[in-house]
Amino acid sequence: MVKKVMNYVNRYRMIEQGDTVVAGISGGADSVCLLFLLMEMQRQIPFKIEVVHVNHGIRQDAAQDALFVGKLCKRLGVPFRLVEENVKERARENGTSEEEEGRKVRYQAFEQALGDRKGKVGIAHNSNDRAETMLFHLFRGTGLTGASGIRPVNGKVIRPLLCLQRKEIEAWLWKKGIPFCTDSTNEQDIYTRNRIRHHVLAYAEREVCKGAVANMYRAAEQLFEAEEYISRQTKEALKRCVQVDGEQAVVEIRIPELFKEDEYLRGRVLLESIALAAGRRKDITAAHIKGVEALFRGTGSRELHLPYRLVVYKKYDLGMIKKRDEAGKDKAFLPLRENKVECEVTLPFPSSIYVPGLGRVEFTLHCSKKVESTELFCGNTVFFCEDSQNIPEKTYTKWFDYDKITSAIVFRTRKSGDYFMIHNGMGRKSLQDYFVNEKVPRQDRDKIYLLAEGAHVIWIPGYRISEYYKVHKDTRMVLQVRAVDQEG
Repeated sequence: MVKKVMNYVNRYRMIEQGDTVVAGISGGADSVCLLFLLMEMQRQIPFKIEVVHVNHGIRQDAAQDALFVGKLCKRLGVPFRLVEENVKERARENGTSEEEEGRKVRYQAFEQALGDRKGKVGIAHNSNDRAETMLFHLFRGTGLTGASGIRPVNGKVIRPLLCLQRKEIEAWLWKKGIPFCTDSTNEQDIYTRNRIRHHVLAYAEREVCKGAVANMYRAAEQLFEAEEYISRQTKEALKRCVQVDGEQAVVEIRIPELFKEDEYLRGRVLLESIALAAGRRKDITAAHIKGVEALFRGTGSRELHLPYRLVVYKKYDLGMIKKRDEAGKDKAFLPLRENKVECEVTLPFPSSIYVPGLGRVEFTLHCSKKVESTELFCGNTVFFCEDSQNIPEKTYTKWFDYDKITSAIVFRTRKSGDYFMIHNGMGRKSLQDYFVNEKVPRQDRDKIYLLAEGAHVIWIPGYRISEYYKVHKDTRMVLQVRAVDQEG
């Protein structure tokens, strides 16, 4: 097994002579195995090992794990650093999950321990972890990067055990007589990954295909290689299509050159361009990419607002991506031209547009978490699902299930083929038939501005919303649309 891991480390050039490897050691089987294998590798590659143990303050027995790791490092003669954080409190303050906050704390501790020194951060993820991550990403919706699961190398982070299954690790430790701790939370279904591990992946191994984890590992390696190749192609395409104006802090995209690229590569170029302007890529979705591409094709609005205060617009043959000025925050009005306006609804900032007949319309996106089967918490306000469906039809504040919206939404007048859902059975009704049944005067029908996603009408202001987009007990994201300054 040592040879297997050593070959994996060499394949991805994880450790070089003279490196310092800061190893995250929790005391569990995987991390203890990592520590001992790193010491085995020192026989072939001269490098230093330091250990960081993070006590999250969640489990009552966590102090015992810290004590175990400290004693183990002392016996092995490895430098040891203990970091203690109240992850529960931090998660509460930051509005994140304990799982997410714990991960942030760990990686911050590892990076601080390494500092500016030449070296790597060693993490003990194995191929089971990789398979669980692949499934997690696929269930949520992902691209090629997420489909490959955990990466062997990600910047300074290395994962030497990614080629091993959990059962191999535990068998090796038992054979060597090496003790390790058992995290009591690993057997509980309190985290999503635990549920995938205990129920989904275990079922796949037992009932679908014995060796599913090994098969997924091989698929992940191929997907990772494909991702590396496409990343190189994307870098070349960026050179052809994109330039950064440092003085103006604008990412400029040469639109004619962009549309010469392959469709998939075009999307990657747009993603990288947005990430360049934002400084990060979290919360940038496929809907945002589609919205930007539609704008550049000339079929959307004059500009789109994206997360991180980004605004995207066209300047002749250039697509421009830049951050909005805080001073211009209240000027987020887009005049209607040619009877249509498109507004990309994004987190975390609300946006607004001007719509004749409604005035200024605000869009706000709320994170929701299910408290009981009948309640949703949206921001600091409690919305009751049943009540939210019974807002009076003439009320100009509406709530929609944002999870159902997969592309840019638009305020526009009616088009041929427009429809909406009229009941829980998801029966379609054409907009034309609805106007006839509601006795809307023919001369008024082209003056009503609809909120729509493609041909699917989300809301007919003053009348009704589509049943499909209504908020329900499983809604995770709530889109609030509010007419602030109604016109006569």
